[in-house]
Amino acid sequence: MNRPKALNALNAETMQEMIQIMECIGADESINGVIITAEGKGFIAGADITQFVPLDALGGRDCSELGQMCCSSIERLEKPVIAAVNGYALGGGNEVAMACDIRIASTKAVFGQPEVNLGIMPCFGGTQRLTRLVAYGVAKELIYTARQVKADEALAIGLVNKVVAPEELLSSAKEMMATILTKAPKAISMCKVAINRGKEMDLDNALELERDVTGLLFSTADKVEGVAAFLEKRPAKFIGK
Repeated sequence: MNRPKALNALNAETMQEMIQIMECIGADESINGVIITAEGKGFIAGADITQFVPLDALGGRDCSELGQMCCSSIERLEKPVIAAVNGYALGGGNEVAMACDIRIASTKAVFGQPEVNLGIMPCFGGTQRLTRLVAYGVAKELIYTARQVKADEALAIGLVNKVVAPEELLSSAKEMMATILTKAPKAISMCKVAINRGKEMDLDNALELERDVTGLLFSTADKVEGVAAFLEKRPAKFIGK
């Protein structure tokens, strides 16, 4: 994210660009993982509020739809995505971070959903993803009060996976991604599909989904290589096929 003067606030153009970028990454077989971070003091300080002024009911709904599409393009990408949160992740910024698979926060990071201060609500997926990441009551408290939480509390409530010093943020994200990228790409992809889709299903259907994607993985060259490497006590050489 590179609008530091606006604390990387999301406007329509930025969200459309994000959707396009995720589509390109999804189609590019040379890319196996993504790290989202930002320039300046803010990760994403929220939506660009100036764009809300002329919106009526239909415009508000369209704005919500675009924001949801932006976040869903990250969540639905069948590749691992890490958010390296360097500063303010408020409103739409927190919603973008929550759409990522893993969140690593700088000690300077601050999270929150302040929309009720504007007479609106989290509408880029915040009412749904926050309740799936933290305790139900905690999510309601944060949304109802618009209270901001610092990195250490975000870690305690399960909103982020790890907190590091600001100077270690990007290297920590790269280190974690490097570990993920030593694994079989198709296996990581299918794990993401099973987890994300399964959470919307009842247990029986989610388990059936798990069986189906397992069957697909057993047909891959990487499964043959992974099993052989384990039995031969050598590092696996995965090719993503």
